[in-house]
Amino acid sequence: MMSNMIIEDGKFIELTYKVVDKKTSEILSAVEFPLGYIQGISEILSPEVTAGLVGQVQGDIVEIPVDIDLIYGPRDESLVTTMPLDGLDDDLRKIGTMIPMENDKGERINFTVISINENSVTLDGNNPLCGRDVIFVLKVVTVREPTNEEARLGGPIDDVLPEFKNAKSIH
Repeated sequence: MMSNMIIEDGKFIELTYKVVDKKTSEILSAVEFPLGYIQGISEILSPEVTAGLVGQVQGDIVEIPVDIDLIYGPRDESLVTTMPLDGLDDDLRKIGTMIPMENDKGERINFTVISINENSVTLDGNNPLCGRDVIFVLKVVTVREPTNEEARLGGPIDDVLPEFKNAKSIH
């Protein structure tokens, strides 16, 4: 049965989405398996994206242009670095490979291998979407009232630790 519920704060939403480069139409990332969240409470995407879903209904496909600089900040050229090739394990010597590293503040940053020559490898610590003009194409899979449990937890039950899944609530 199709519900005609519209997306608004407090509704349980499931959606799939892809991120498309506006210039090249290349799909930069895609989420095929529906992500569940409660609108306005446990949003998993940036507010710029979820705000664009308000008023939509189940089955809708929404295209939302997003300024990636607002989410990840502008591209930072100081995060592009070159290192000797022998400093990198063989299995990581592929363009597109993600390598987690820590900066001097101890924060984890994923660096992507962007070029390799015979002596060195160039890594980029910017989010791969930085500096791109993208469109989020979202498909609304579900819009419904959250269950009491989802409302209490602020999101889908699957995200809860397994030991709580089968717990009975005592009132």
